[in-house]
Amino acid sequence: VNGLALAWVQPYAVDCNSLTSALGMGLQPELCARKCEATRPSPYGSYFGARPWPVIGLRPTMQIAARSVPAALALIERGIAADHSLAAAAPMPALAFLAATPDAARNVRERLFPPAGPVPGAEGLAVVRVRSDALPAMRRILVYQTGLARVPAPLGGEWLPGALADHLTSFGGQLDRPAGEGQMTVLDWIDAGATASYGTVSEPCNHVQKFPHPQLLIHAYAQGVSALEAYWRSVAWPAQGVFVGEPLAAPFAAPAASSAAP
Repeated sequence: VNGLALAWVQPYAVDCNSLTSALGMGLQPELCARKCEATRPSPYGSYFGARPWPVIGLRPTMQIAARSVPAALALIERGIAADHSLAAAAPMPALAFLAATPDAARNVRERLFPPAGPVPGAEGLAVVRVRSDALPAMRRILVYQTGLARVPAPLGGEWLPGALADHLTSFGGQLDRPAGEGQMTVLDWIDAGATASYGTVSEPCNHVQKFPHPQLLIHAYAQGVSALEAYWRSVAWPAQGVFVGEPLAAPFAAPAASSAAP
C-alpha cells in the first residue's frame, strides 16, 4: 500500500490535530474550537485498493515511535517477524482480547465487541471477551482493546509479533508524557510488546467513531492487510488520533509466490 512512515516521537500533533491525520487527510483547524464534536469522516474505510492518494486523496500515515533507539529497533524487528507468521494454520489460534471495564465513559466500545470464539472467515484467530478486573492469563495476544485510562503495570503476557493494542481514553496519543504519569500512552503498549497502537492527542470525548472499531480492526487485519491499513480502516473520525507502530506488519498476509527460474 502507498503510505507514509515518520520515524520520530515528536512532533505528534499539529495544534489539536494528530500529525498522522493532518498529513494523511489534511489539517482540520476548525475542530480545535469544538474538539468534542464530529470531525471530517475518513473515506479510507470503504477503500480497498493500494493507491489511495490518487483515488480518494488520502495517504495513510503512521509514526514509528518508541522511547529509545533499542525499543524502536525491537519494534521494527517485531514488524518484520510478523509478516506471513499467521498465514498458515497453527496448532493454537492467535487471540484478540477485548476487555470490558467498570469505567462507563471509557467502556463505550463494549457494545461493538464481536462474540467470543473463532473469527468467521479468519482461520487461526479467536476473540476472547474478558473483564479488566479479572483478566485471565494473557497468551498469544494479537489484539488487545480496553477502556481504562491506565492498564495496571506491568503489561505482561505473550505478545505475538504484529500485535495491535489500544485503550479508549482522552490523551493516549500524547507521546511526550513521561512513563507512569497520568493516562498511559500508546508508547506504553509499544514498550509492553505491541507492534502498533492508536491514541488521541486532544480531548475527543468518548465518540466511538474517534477510536478503532473492534470488529473492523480485527476483520481487516485477519484479511491480510498491514497494521497501517487495518488501523486506518477502523477509525471513522481520525483527526485527533495518532497512529503509531511498524506500519507494514502483516501477519495474515500470504507469502509472495516465488517464480521459478527459466
